Amino acid sequence: MSTALRTANGARYARILGVGAARGDLVVSNDDIVGPIDSSDEWIRQRTGIIDRHRASVGVGVADLALAASRQAIEHAGLQGSDIDAIIVATVTFPYQTPSLAAWLADQIGATPAPAYDISAACAGYCYGIGQADALVRSGLAHHVLVLGAEKLSDIIDPADRSISFLLGDGAGAAVVGPSDFPGISPTVWGSDGSHWKTIRMTSSLTEYRDGRDGEEPVPWPTLRQDGRIVFRWAVWDMAKIARRTLEEAGITPDDIDVFIPHQANMRIIDEFAKQLKLPERVVIARDIAHQGNTSAASIPIATRALIDSGQAKSGDIALEIGFGAGLVYGAQVVVLP
Repeated sequence: MSTALRTANGARYARILGVGAARGDLVVSNDDIVGPIDSSDEWIRQRTGIIDRHRASVGVGVADLALAASRQAIEHAGLQGSDIDAIIVATVTFPYQTPSLAAWLADQIGATPAPAYDISAACAGYCYGIGQADALVRSGLAHHVLVLGAEKLSDIIDPADRSISFLLGDGAGAAVVGPSDFPGISPTVWGSDGSHWKTIRMTSSLTEYRDGRDGEEPVPWPTLRQDGRIVFRWAVWDMAKIARRTLEEAGITPDDIDVFIPHQANMRIIDEFAKQLKLPERVVIARDIAHQGNTSAASIPIATRALIDSGQAKSGDIALEIGFGAGLVYGAQVVVLP
């Protein structure tokens, strides 16, 4: 060929410049929800570590939570909405199949005509997004990328379901990823295991809700359900291996990290995770689930912002973050906190 094509040239490194979070406006205690599942506050605390969870009012949508978290992250990064030139939103609860929440968000923050798209990777969605943002910045396809996990899970729960309904909360977390003069995001370790596709699932499809299943009457509104035993074993044993591999890819050991921010799925999983990784006692471990509940893709950035606000984590700390959930999917990386 006689013609040489130009290629994009990006930053040598990328890092997280700012983090934001928004929680549902209602605080829902265990006592508020135990009736339909014939349970107790003690049972929920022992099984999950959850004391209460934030959920959003009827008039507060997942888009409202996403916008609030985005604005805080952009401000924390010292930027304006017009500085954002790509948006990635991880969500499974935006009520429209299309168009994307990300496209609406781009207009709301003044980032038009930034490319914007949603991804469906459940509880690993935020880590998927950070990995993609890192690649976009370093490839030159974007300069500042807004990454969100945003969920209103209370829209897709059956209050009488004992497998997962009592775990879930509503919220959004956001991060701005931009160029850096030092390595701020390690290689992302991500993957999936579709052989366990039905382990965390919707009870029916939207077409089954509309038309019925196998000629029967239309089924109830689709809600979330899980096989808790399989998820617990997979999260503790298989994901501990992914976390160790992520540290190896980053070129560090557990002794080098300052903060551990796992997906806030269950306090027992978090505690067993820390034990499997043999984390030093000085390592700060995010346990935001106690008062937030499980917010799927939003849980890691919400927990990160909480640690920063409380002073438990500080700028420059080395943090291992790992998300895992329905799919089954997983994603992890080591990041330098903003």
